[in-house]
Amino acid sequence: MPGDENLERARKLDTTALSDALDRLDIPGQCLGIKPLDHSFRATGRAFTILYGPAAKPPGTVGDFIDDIPAGAVVVIDNGGRENATVWGDIMTMVAHRRGLAGTVIDGACRDTHLSLSLGYPIFSRSYSMRTGKDRVQLEGVNGPINIGDARVNPGDIIRGDSDGVVVIPREHESAVLSAAEEIDAKEEQIRRAVQEGMTLAEARRQIGYHRLQTKRS
Repeated sequence: MPGDENLERARKLDTTALSDALDRLDIPGQCLGIKPLDHSFRATGRAFTILYGPAAKPPGTVGDFIDDIPAGAVVVIDNGGRENATVWGDIMTMVAHRRGLAGTVIDGACRDTHLSLSLGYPIFSRSYSMRTGKDRVQLEGVNGPINIGDARVNPGDIIRGDSDGVVVIPREHESAVLSAAEEIDAKEEQIRRAVQEGMTLAEARRQIGYHRLQTKRS
């Protein structure tokens, strides 16, 4: 999304530095249990949120929300961690890729993973399976608050995914989180340079204050 300075700052940071910053600030934002389909996948964007629930009788629709999502956004789907009913497949991947979406995050399962891998479209999910979600789950809400791996996600929050998983940066805290993560990232780079120049790891960590980087500040 052009002109989104904080999004560009987040794009330069790994989820590890962002996670440490969230810990320091005592902000829950780690989407635990959500992993990339491929370790090369990276995704950074603002959240467009989707909530699913168990299907009623007769079952409701799974929704055609994909047409409403702006380019550069990350689709974030709360399916309650269900792994027995997929909520994303190859048609969704094809459309998302063509529309220029930044990626998809699912607390639940996806399927047709081959297309995601061949297109390089980033999907992060709890699992994958062949079993459809049609008549098993239904759309409950679009662009409202949801939960992903114990972290709360609101529309417009920054989502960052990489080989270690996914974090969410709440909009109201993003400047503080990004500043802390940039500091942590810079100090860890100082440690790497010091070790490469011959300093012991223990001394480099002591001088640069490694053991306090993630500590909550009073």
